[in-house]
Amino acid sequence: MPQWKQYSGIWTATQQAQAIADGTWTGVPRPELYAWGANNSGMLGIDSLVNTSSPTQVGTLTDWQQVSAGDQNSFAIKTDGTLWAWGRPDDGVIGNNQTLIYASSPIQIGALTNWLQVSTAYRNVSAIKTDGTLWCWGDNNPEGAVGDGTIINKSSPVQIGSDTNWYQTSVGEDVVAAIKTDGTLWTWGTSTFGVGGRSTTVQCSSPTQVGLLTNWSKVSAFKSFMNAVKTDGTLWSWGLGNLGQLGTGNVITQSSPVQIGADTDWANVAAGYFTSSAVKTDGTLWGWGYNYFGTIGDNTKVYRSSPVQVGALTTWSLASVGREHSMAIKNDGTLWTLGGGGTTGAAGQNNVVFYSSPIQIGALTSWSAVDCGQYYVLAINANPTT
Repeated sequence: MPQWKQYSGIWTATQQAQAIADGTWTGVPRPELYAWGANNSGMLGIDSLVNTSSPTQVGTLTDWQQVSAGDQNSFAIKTDGTLWAWGRPDDGVIGNNQTLIYASSPIQIGALTNWLQVSTAYRNVSAIKTDGTLWCWGDNNPEGAVGDGTIINKSSPVQIGSDTNWYQTSVGEDVVAAIKTDGTLWTWGTSTFGVGGRSTTVQCSSPTQVGLLTNWSKVSAFKSFMNAVKTDGTLWSWGLGNLGQLGTGNVITQSSPVQIGADTDWANVAAGYFTSSAVKTDGTLWGWGYNYFGTIGDNTKVYRSSPVQVGALTTWSLASVGREHSMAIKNDGTLWTLGGGGTTGAAGQNNVVFYSSPIQIGALTSWSAVDCGQYYVLAINANPTT
Protein backbone atom coordinates (compact mmCIF):
# COMPACT_ATOMS: atom_id res chain seq x y z
CA MET A 1 0.00 0.00 0.00
CA PRO A 2 1.44 3.42 -0.91
CA GLN A 3 2.86 5.22 2.10
CA TRP A 4 2.10 8.75 0.91
CA LYS A 5 -0.99 9.27 -1.19
CA GLN A 6 -1.38 12.85 -0.12
CA TYR A 7 1.06 15.39 1.20
CA SER A 8 1.10 19.14 1.51
CA GLY A 9 4.23 21.19 1.98
CA ILE A 10 7.85 20.25 1.31
CA TRP A 11 8.67 16.67 0.38
CA THR A 12 11.74 15.17 2.06
CA ALA A 13 14.13 13.19 -0.13
CA THR A 14 12.98 9.91 1.48
CA GLN A 15 9.30 10.74 1.01
CA GLN A 16 9.89 11.75 -2.59
CA ALA A 17 11.75 8.53 -3.40
CA GLN A 18 9.05 6.38 -1.78
CA ALA A 19 6.22 8.26 -3.43
CA ILE A 20 7.87 7.98 -6.84
CA ALA A 21 8.28 4.24 -6.29
CA ASP A 22 4.60 4.00 -5.31
CA GLY A 23 3.57 6.04 -8.34
CA THR A 24 1.79 8.58 -6.13
CA TRP A 25 4.16 11.54 -6.13
CA THR A 26 2.73 14.61 -7.81
CA GLY A 27 5.34 17.10 -6.67
CA VAL A 28 7.33 19.27 -9.02
CA PRO A 29 11.04 19.55 -8.20
CA ARG A 30 12.52 23.04 -8.40
CA PRO A 31 16.26 22.33 -8.00
CA GLU A 32 18.11 25.45 -6.90
CA LEU A 33 21.90 25.83 -6.87
CA TYR A 34 23.73 27.06 -3.76
CA ALA A 35 27.37 27.87 -3.03
CA TRP A 36 29.51 28.99 -0.11
CA GLY A 37 33.13 29.33 0.99
CA ALA A 38 36.06 30.93 -0.85
CA ASN A 39 35.21 33.10 -3.85
CA ASN A 40 38.40 34.89 -4.88
CA SER A 41 38.01 33.81 -8.51
CA GLY A 42 34.24 33.93 -8.72
CA MET A 43 33.89 30.17 -8.37
CA LEU A 44 30.75 30.50 -6.25
CA GLY A 45 28.92 31.91 -9.27
CA ILE A 46 27.11 34.59 -7.26
CA ASP A 47 28.31 37.48 -9.45
CA SER A 48 30.86 38.73 -6.94
CA LEU A 49 34.30 37.86 -5.54
CA VAL A 50 33.19 37.97 -1.91
CA ASN A 51 33.42 34.87 0.30
CA THR A 52 30.20 33.66 1.89
CA SER A 53 29.99 31.45 4.97
CA SER A 54 26.46 30.11 4.51
CA PRO A 55 24.58 28.69 1.52
CA THR A 56 23.88 31.44 -1.02
CA GLN A 57 21.69 30.83 -4.04
CA VAL A 58 23.35 31.03 -7.44
CA GLY A 59 20.98 33.09 -9.56
CA THR A 60 17.26 32.35 -9.44
CA LEU A 61 16.94 29.42 -11.84
CA THR A 62 15.39 26.17 -10.65
CA ASP A 63 16.65 23.64 -13.19
CA TRP A 64 20.03 22.44 -11.90
CA GLN A 65 20.81 18.74 -12.00
CA GLN A 66 24.50 17.98 -11.27
CA VAL A 67 27.49 19.99 -10.01
CA SER A 68 31.25 19.65 -9.76
CA ALA A 69 33.47 21.97 -7.74
CA GLY A 70 37.19 22.28 -8.49
CA ASP A 71 40.05 24.48 -7.37
CA GLN A 72 38.85 27.89 -8.57
CA ASN A 73 36.34 26.86 -11.22
CA SER A 74 32.91 25.23 -11.15
CA PHE A 75 30.67 23.26 -13.49
CA ALA A 76 27.04 22.26 -13.56
CA ILE A 77 24.56 20.50 -15.81
CA LYS A 78 20.94 21.58 -16.02
CA THR A 79 17.88 19.39 -16.41
CA ASP A 80 17.75 20.39 -20.08
CA GLY A 81 21.18 18.82 -20.64
CA THR A 82 23.08 22.10 -21.05
CA LEU A 83 26.54 22.51 -19.52
CA TRP A 84 27.61 25.59 -17.55
CA ALA A 85 30.88 26.87 -16.06
CA TRP A 86 32.26 29.77 -14.03
CA GLY A 87 35.38 30.89 -12.16
CA ARG A 88 39.02 31.10 -13.19
CA PRO A 89 39.75 30.42 -16.91
CA ASP A 90 43.45 29.42 -16.88
CA ASP A 91 44.49 26.81 -19.45
CA GLY A 92 41.05 26.98 -21.04
CA VAL A 93 39.39 25.12 -18.18
CA ILE A 94 36.09 27.02 -18.44
CA GLY A 95 35.69 25.53 -21.90
CA ASN A 96 34.52 28.64 -23.76
CA ASN A 97 37.54 28.97 -26.08
CA GLN A 98 39.40 31.56 -24.01
CA THR A 99 41.89 31.63 -21.15
CA LEU A 100 41.76 35.21 -19.84
CA ILE A 101 38.27 36.30 -18.84
CA TYR A 102 37.01 35.27 -15.41
CA ALA A 103 33.33 34.39 -15.01
CA SER A 104 31.69 35.16 -11.67
CA SER A 105 28.33 33.74 -12.74
CA PRO A 106 27.43 30.68 -14.84
CA ILE A 107 28.04 30.83 -18.59
CA GLN A 108 26.94 28.13 -21.01
CA ILE A 109 29.53 25.97 -22.76
CA GLY A 110 28.41 25.64 -26.35
CA ALA A 111 24.77 25.01 -27.20
CA LEU A 112 24.42 21.25 -26.84
CA THR A 113 21.67 19.74 -24.70
CA ASN A 114 22.97 16.22 -24.16
CA TRP A 115 25.46 16.51 -21.29
CA LEU A 116 25.02 13.87 -18.59
CA GLN A 117 27.90 14.09 -16.07
CA VAL A 118 30.82 16.46 -15.47
CA SER A 119 33.82 16.32 -13.13
CA THR A 120 36.60 18.83 -12.47
CA ALA A 121 39.69 19.35 -10.33
CA TYR A 122 42.31 22.08 -10.53
CA ARG A 123 42.35 22.94 -14.28
CA ASN A 124 41.10 19.69 -15.79
CA VAL A 125 37.57 18.73 -16.81
CA SER A 126 36.00 15.49 -17.99
CA ALA A 127 32.39 15.05 -19.07
CA ILE A 128 30.12 12.38 -20.51
CA LYS A 129 27.20 12.93 -22.86
CA THR A 130 23.93 11.00 -22.95
CA ASP A 131 25.21 9.15 -26.03
CA GLY A 132 28.04 7.67 -23.94
CA THR A 133 30.82 9.70 -25.53
CA LEU A 134 33.63 11.13 -23.39
CA TRP A 135 34.86 14.72 -23.63
CA CYS A 136 37.73 16.53 -21.88
CA TRP A 137 39.46 19.93 -21.85
CA GLY A 138 41.75 22.23 -19.87
CA ASP A 139 45.34 21.72 -18.72
CA ASN A 140 47.13 19.10 -20.81
CA ASN A 141 50.81 19.97 -20.48
CA PRO A 142 52.87 18.00 -19.69
CA GLU A 143 50.81 15.20 -18.13
CA GLY A 144 48.36 14.59 -20.98
CA ALA A 145 45.35 14.75 -18.65
CA VAL A 146 42.96 15.76 -21.45
CA GLY A 147 43.45 12.28 -22.88
CA ASP A 148 43.50 13.16 -26.56
CA GLY A 149 47.00 11.81 -27.15
CA THR A 150 48.66 15.23 -27.03
CA ILE A 151 50.08 17.55 -24.37
CA ILE A 152 48.46 20.68 -25.83
CA ASN A 153 45.96 22.55 -23.62
CA LYS A 154 42.37 22.54 -24.85
CA SER A 155 40.03 25.49 -24.23
CA SER A 156 36.85 23.75 -25.38
CA PRO A 157 35.57 20.16 -25.11
CA VAL A 158 37.28 17.59 -27.33
CA GLN A 159 36.01 14.06 -27.80
CA ILE A 160 38.27 11.34 -26.43
CA GLY A 161 38.31 8.44 -28.86
CA SER A 162 35.09 7.21 -30.46
CA ASP A 163 33.69 4.87 -27.82
CA THR A 164 30.07 5.37 -26.79
CA ASN A 165 30.01 3.32 -23.60
CA TRP A 166 31.41 5.68 -20.97
CA TYR A 167 29.19 6.11 -17.92
CA GLN A 168 31.15 7.67 -15.00
CA THR A 169 34.23 9.88 -14.75
CA SER A 170 36.22 11.54 -11.97
CA VAL A 171 39.01 14.11 -12.20
CA GLY A 172 41.97 14.64 -9.89
CA GLU A 173 44.68 17.22 -10.44
CA ASP A 174 46.42 16.25 -13.72
CA VAL A 175 44.82 12.79 -13.69
CA VAL A 176 41.46 11.44 -14.85
CA ALA A 177 39.63 8.16 -14.31
CA ALA A 178 36.54 6.80 -16.02
CA ILE A 179 34.47 3.63 -16.05
CA LYS A 180 32.71 2.14 -19.06
CA THR A 181 29.36 0.38 -19.08
CA ASP A 182 31.22 -2.92 -19.44
CA GLY A 183 32.73 -2.38 -15.99
CA THR A 184 36.26 -1.66 -17.14
CA LEU A 185 38.30 1.09 -15.46
CA TRP A 186 40.51 3.53 -17.37
CA THR A 187 42.94 6.27 -16.31
CA TRP A 188 45.16 8.83 -18.02
CA GLY A 189 47.37 11.79 -17.22
CA THR A 190 50.01 11.72 -14.51
CA SER A 191 50.87 8.48 -12.75
CA THR A 192 53.16 9.93 -10.10
CA PHE A 193 53.00 7.72 -6.98
CA GLY A 194 51.17 5.16 -9.12
CA VAL A 195 47.94 7.18 -9.08
CA GLY A 196 47.09 5.78 -12.52
CA GLY A 197 46.70 2.34 -10.91
CA ARG A 198 48.52 0.58 -13.73
CA SER A 199 51.52 -0.72 -11.72
CA THR A 200 53.71 2.03 -13.15
CA THR A 201 54.58 5.68 -12.65
CA VAL A 202 54.63 6.33 -16.40
CA GLN A 203 52.02 8.89 -17.49
CA CYS A 204 49.57 8.29 -20.34
CA SER A 205 48.07 10.91 -22.65
CA SER A 206 45.09 8.74 -23.63
CA PRO A 207 42.79 6.39 -21.68
CA THR A 208 44.59 3.22 -20.61
CA GLN A 209 42.85 0.30 -18.94
CA VAL A 210 43.57 -0.53 -15.30
CA GLY A 211 43.96 -4.29 -15.23
CA LEU A 212 41.47 -6.55 -16.95
CA LEU A 213 38.59 -6.64 -14.49
CA THR A 214 35.06 -5.79 -15.60
CA ASN A 215 33.35 -5.19 -12.27
CA TRP A 216 34.22 -1.59 -11.43
CA SER A 217 31.20 0.48 -10.39
CA LYS A 218 32.35 3.89 -9.05
CA VAL A 219 35.66 5.77 -8.98
CA SER A 220 36.75 8.95 -7.19
CA ALA A 221 40.07 10.65 -7.98
CA PHE A 222 42.32 13.07 -6.14
CA LYS A 223 45.68 14.40 -7.38
CA SER A 224 47.78 11.58 -5.91
CA PHE A 225 45.40 8.73 -5.07
CA MET A 226 42.08 7.19 -6.06
CA ASN A 227 39.28 5.18 -4.46
CA ALA A 228 36.86 2.88 -6.23
CA VAL A 229 33.96 0.56 -5.47
CA LYS A 230 33.31 -2.67 -7.36
CA THR A 231 29.93 -4.16 -8.21
CA ASP A 232 30.47 -6.73 -5.44
CA GLY A 233 30.56 -3.93 -2.86
CA THR A 234 34.27 -4.14 -2.15
CA LEU A 235 36.33 -0.97 -1.70
CA TRP A 236 39.73 -0.36 -3.34
CA SER A 237 42.40 2.33 -3.42
CA TRP A 238 45.81 3.11 -4.92
CA GLY A 239 48.40 5.88 -5.22
CA LEU A 240 50.20 7.86 -2.52
CA GLY A 241 49.64 6.47 0.97
CA ASN A 242 51.85 8.64 3.19
CA LEU A 243 49.02 9.99 5.38
CA GLY A 244 46.91 6.85 5.50
CA GLN A 245 44.63 8.10 2.74
CA LEU A 246 44.50 4.69 1.04
CA GLY A 247 42.73 3.22 4.07
CA THR A 248 44.77 0.04 3.97
CA GLY A 249 45.98 0.23 7.57
CA ASN A 250 49.42 1.54 6.66
CA VAL A 251 51.16 4.42 4.90
CA ILE A 252 52.49 2.40 1.97
CA THR A 253 52.15 3.80 -1.56
CA GLN A 254 50.47 1.46 -4.05
CA SER A 255 50.68 1.60 -7.85
CA SER A 256 47.80 -0.82 -8.45
CA PRO A 257 44.42 -1.29 -6.73
CA VAL A 258 44.50 -2.83 -3.23
CA GLN A 259 41.39 -3.79 -1.28
CA ILE A 260 40.42 -1.85 1.84
CA GLY A 261 39.40 -4.44 4.40
CA ALA A 262 37.09 -7.30 3.45
CA ASP A 263 33.64 -5.72 3.66
CA THR A 264 31.30 -6.08 0.70
CA ASP A 265 28.72 -3.45 1.56
CA TRP A 266 30.31 -0.21 0.35
CA ALA A 267 27.91 1.99 -1.62
CA ASN A 268 29.94 5.07 -2.62
CA VAL A 269 33.24 6.79 -1.84
CA ALA A 270 34.74 10.28 -2.18
CA ALA A 271 38.45 11.16 -2.36
CA GLY A 272 39.56 14.61 -1.23
CA TYR A 273 42.63 16.35 0.12
CA PHE A 274 44.45 13.22 1.39
CA THR A 275 41.17 12.27 3.07
CA SER A 276 38.36 9.93 2.06
CA SER A 277 34.73 9.53 3.09
CA ALA A 278 32.49 6.61 2.21
CA VAL A 279 28.96 5.37 2.86
CA LYS A 280 27.92 1.75 3.21
CA THR A 281 24.66 0.21 2.06
CA ASP A 282 23.51 0.15 5.68
CA GLY A 283 23.69 3.96 5.77
CA THR A 284 26.75 4.20 8.02
CA LEU A 285 29.39 6.84 7.31
CA TRP A 286 33.14 6.20 7.36
CA GLY A 287 36.30 8.25 6.94
CA TRP A 288 40.07 7.90 6.88
CA GLY A 289 43.32 9.67 6.01
CA TYR A 290 44.51 13.20 6.78
CA ASN A 291 42.54 14.70 9.66
CA TYR A 292 44.44 17.81 10.72
CA PHE A 293 41.35 20.00 10.21
CA GLY A 294 38.92 17.48 11.69
CA THR A 295 37.75 16.69 8.17
CA ILE A 296 36.86 13.05 8.87
CA GLY A 297 34.21 14.13 11.37
CA ASP A 298 35.02 11.56 14.08
CA ASN A 299 35.39 14.26 16.75
CA THR A 300 39.19 14.02 16.64
CA LYS A 301 42.08 15.38 14.64
CA VAL A 302 43.82 12.01 14.61
CA TYR A 303 45.01 10.68 11.25
CA ARG A 304 43.37 7.38 10.31
CA SER A 305 45.02 4.76 8.09
CA SER A 306 41.91 2.59 7.92
CA PRO A 307 38.18 3.45 7.85
CA VAL A 308 36.60 4.61 11.12
CA GLN A 309 32.87 5.04 11.55
CA VAL A 310 31.60 8.58 11.99
CA GLY A 311 29.06 8.39 14.80
CA ALA A 312 26.53 5.55 14.95
CA LEU A 313 23.80 6.78 12.60
CA THR A 314 22.57 4.65 9.70
CA THR A 315 20.92 7.43 7.73
CA TRP A 316 23.72 8.74 5.51
CA SER A 317 23.43 8.63 1.72
CA LEU A 318 26.49 10.37 0.22
CA ALA A 319 29.59 12.38 1.14
CA SER A 320 32.13 14.74 -0.43
CA VAL A 321 35.58 15.92 0.69
CA GLY A 322 37.41 19.20 0.03
CA ARG A 323 40.73 20.51 1.30
CA GLU A 324 39.78 21.66 4.80
CA HIS A 325 36.16 20.52 4.93
CA SER A 326 33.80 17.67 4.15
CA MET A 327 30.05 17.42 3.60
CA ALA A 328 27.38 14.72 3.63
CA ILE A 329 23.67 14.32 2.95
CA LYS A 330 21.31 12.12 4.92
CA ASN A 331 18.39 10.08 3.60
CA ASP A 332 16.02 12.71 4.96
CA GLY A 333 17.54 15.33 2.65
CA THR A 334 19.38 17.24 5.37
CA LEU A 335 22.87 18.58 4.66
CA TRP A 336 25.73 18.30 7.14
CA THR A 337 29.23 19.62 7.61
CA LEU A 338 31.23 16.59 8.73
CA GLY A 339 34.29 18.54 9.81
CA GLY A 340 36.72 21.30 8.96
CA GLY A 341 35.49 24.62 7.64
CA GLY A 342 38.36 27.03 7.99
CA THR A 343 38.75 30.72 7.38
CA THR A 344 36.77 30.68 4.12
CA GLY A 345 33.46 29.72 5.75
CA ALA A 346 33.28 26.44 3.85
CA ALA A 347 31.55 24.78 6.81
CA GLY A 348 28.41 26.71 5.86
CA GLN A 349 27.68 27.72 9.46
CA ASN A 350 27.86 31.49 8.95
CA ASN A 351 31.24 31.58 10.69
CA VAL A 352 34.89 30.65 10.15
CA VAL A 353 35.07 27.95 12.83
CA PHE A 354 36.69 24.52 12.33
CA TYR A 355 34.48 21.57 13.28
CA SER A 356 35.44 17.95 13.94
CA SER A 357 32.02 16.28 14.08
CA PRO A 358 28.83 16.52 11.99
CA ILE A 359 26.72 19.64 12.32
CA GLN A 360 23.62 20.39 10.23
CA ILE A 361 23.61 23.21 7.72
CA GLY A 362 20.35 25.11 8.05
CA ALA A 363 17.03 23.30 8.34
CA LEU A 364 16.15 22.37 4.75
CA THR A 365 15.28 18.74 4.04
CA SER A 366 15.54 18.51 0.27
CA TRP A 367 19.25 18.61 -0.54
CA SER A 368 19.95 16.25 -3.41
CA ALA A 369 23.63 16.81 -4.32
CA VAL A 370 26.78 18.30 -2.83
CA ASP A 371 30.35 18.62 -4.06
CA CYS A 372 33.32 20.09 -2.20
CA GLY A 373 35.86 22.18 -4.06
CA GLN A 374 39.27 23.13 -2.75
CA TYR A 375 37.95 25.74 -0.29
CA TYR A 376 34.27 25.98 -1.19
CA VAL A 377 31.09 23.98 -1.76
CA LEU A 378 28.38 23.62 -4.39
CA ALA A 379 25.06 21.98 -3.57
CA ILE A 380 21.65 21.46 -5.14
CA ASN A 381 18.44 21.78 -3.18
CA ALA A 382 15.66 19.93 -4.99
CA ASN A 383 13.07 22.08 -3.19
CA PRO A 384 10.16 19.89 -4.35
CA THR A 385 6.59 21.02 -3.72
CA THR A 386 3.20 19.57 -4.45
